[in-house]
Amino acid sequence: VLPLLGAVGAQLPAPPGLRGRGPDQAVLRHGVTVTGAVLAVAIALAAGFDHGHPGRMQATTDISWIPALGIRIHLGVDGISLPLVVLTALLTFLCALYSYFRMPTGPSPKAFVALLLLLEAGTLATFAVLDLVLFFLAFETVLIPMYFLIARWGGAQRQAAAWKFILYTVLGSVVMLLGLLLIGVKSGTFDMVALATDNGPKAQLSHTVQLVAVLAVGIGLAVKTPLWPLHSWLPDAHTAAPTVGSVLLAGVLLKMGTYGFVRIALPITPDGMHTFAPYLGAFAAVGIVYGSLACLALVRKGAKGDLKRLIAYSSVGHMGFVLLGIATMTPTGVNGALFANIAHGLITGLLFFLVGALKDRCGSTDLDRLAGRTGAALYGRAPRFGGLLAFSAVASLGIPGLAGFWGEMLAMFGAFRPAAGLSRPAFLTFMVLAGLGTLLTAAYLLLVVRRVCMGGTPAAAPAGPAPGSAPVPAPAPAVADIAGYEYAAWTPLAVLTVLAGLWPAALLGLTDPAVQQLLGGGK
Repeated sequence: VLPLLGAVGAQLPAPPGLRGRGPDQAVLRHGVTVTGAVLAVAIALAAGFDHGHPGRMQATTDISWIPALGIRIHLGVDGISLPLVVLTALLTFLCALYSYFRMPTGPSPKAFVALLLLLEAGTLATFAVLDLVLFFLAFETVLIPMYFLIARWGGAQRQAAAWKFILYTVLGSVVMLLGLLLIGVKSGTFDMVALATDNGPKAQLSHTVQLVAVLAVGIGLAVKTPLWPLHSWLPDAHTAAPTVGSVLLAGVLLKMGTYGFVRIALPITPDGMHTFAPYLGAFAAVGIVYGSLACLALVRKGAKGDLKRLIAYSSVGHMGFVLLGIATMTPTGVNGALFANIAHGLITGLLFFLVGALKDRCGSTDLDRLAGRTGAALYGRAPRFGGLLAFSAVASLGIPGLAGFWGEMLAMFGAFRPAAGLSRPAFLTFMVLAGLGTLLTAAYLLLVVRRVCMGGTPAAAPAGPAPGSAPVPAPAPAVADIAGYEYAAWTPLAVLTVLAGLWPAALLGLTDPAVQQLLGGGK
C-alpha cells in the first residue's frame, strides 16, 4: 500500500517547504523517501519474523474480497518469500537513490517516480499474496510500469524492445491465467496455503488436471524467468532499458517466475510437476550452456558485442541454475534455487549499475571500443571502479566465498541425486552440462575483466610523428572514479554479496524449513 500511495503522491505538487531547487528535485526526493520507508518496514518485518518457525506463514492478512468467487485478500510471508521481499525493497530504494543524482534521460521525473513505485508495489505483492487470482493480478501489475520505463527512458531501439517485452510476457500470462483458473475451479479454492497441503483441496486435482495446469502455469512462469528458448525478449529489454530498469528487471522481476514455480507448481501440482521436471531440467541445462556460449560470442574481439547485452545473456545461464534446482524436486535443489535467486539479484543488480555508469563515463558499452587504445582500461584510469567491476564479475562466475557459489553448487548437488522417480542418468547429464556452463561462465567473465579493466595492448607509440606519417594518437581521456552517491548505491550490494558467501546459513536457515514443509505437503 505504501508504494501505491507514494505513486499517487508523486503526481501532486510538492509542499512549499520541500521543493528544494525545483519540482524535479522534489519528486525525486519523494521517491527516495517513500522507497526508504518501504525498506525500513521490510527490515522491521524481517527483524520481527519468528526465525524459529520459518515454515509458518507470518504477518498474515486474510479477509474476504469477492465472496461469490471465493477470492480473498490473503497475504503473508514465510522463509521463502521474506528474503525476496527484503531484496525488492532494497533494490528499489537503491535505484531511487541513484536516480536522484543521475536521472535517466526522458520525460518528466513525476511519471518516472510514480512508475518506479507502482513497480515496487506489484513486485512486493507478488511475493506476499497467497491467493492465485491475487498472484496473477500482482504478477501483471509490474508489466505496464516496466514497459513505460523501457519505452520512455530507455536507449536505442527502446520502442521495439518494450513491445517485445510486453508481448512475450502478456501472452505468457494469458496461458498462465488459464492454468490458475483450472486449479481454482477443480479444487474449489484459490487459497495457495490450503492447496499446498496434502489433505486439503489439492486432493481433488486429478493427474490429468495437474498435467494441464503445470503446462499452462509453467509456460507463463518460464517466459518471465526466462527459460530457454523463451528468453529472446530479455537481451533486447536489458540493452534498451535505463540503468535502474535493468537493475530491477534482473534483480527482481525475473525472480517472480522462479518464485511461482516454487510457490505454486511444486506444492500444488506435484504429480504434474514430476512428469514435466525432466523436461524443465533439460531446458534449464541447455539454457546454461547457451547463455555462456552467447556471452563468449559477444566478448570476442571484433564482435562489436554490447556489455549490457552480454550480462543479459549471462542472466539466462544463471537463471538456468535456478530452474535446474527446482526441477530436481529435492530440498537441496530447491534451497539452491532460492539461494541463487537472491545471489543473482545482488550480483547482477550491481553489474548493471556498473555498466550503466560505465556507459555514462565512456559514452558506449561496445566491448571493442571499451577495449581499444582509448578504451576503458579501468585499472589505470579509475582503479576503484575497475576493482568493483572485477569483483562483481568474479562473484558472478561463482567463486567460493561469494554469494554466487552456493546456489549453483546446491543446484548441481540436487541434480546429482534428484527426487525419487526421476531419471538419475538424465539429471547427471544435466549436472555435467551445468558444470560445463560454470567453466564457460568463468571464461567469458574473465575475458570481460581483461578487455575492459586492463584495456587493449597497443604497440608502443613513437616519441614523435615521423615526417609524412600519421599523427600520434591522443592520450585516452580521463574516466571519473566512483562518486559518493555511487558508493551509497553500490556498497550494500557488494557487502551483502560477501556476507551471503561467507555466511550462507543466514539465508538457508530461513528457506530450508519452509522448503521441507512445502515439499512435504504442509507437514
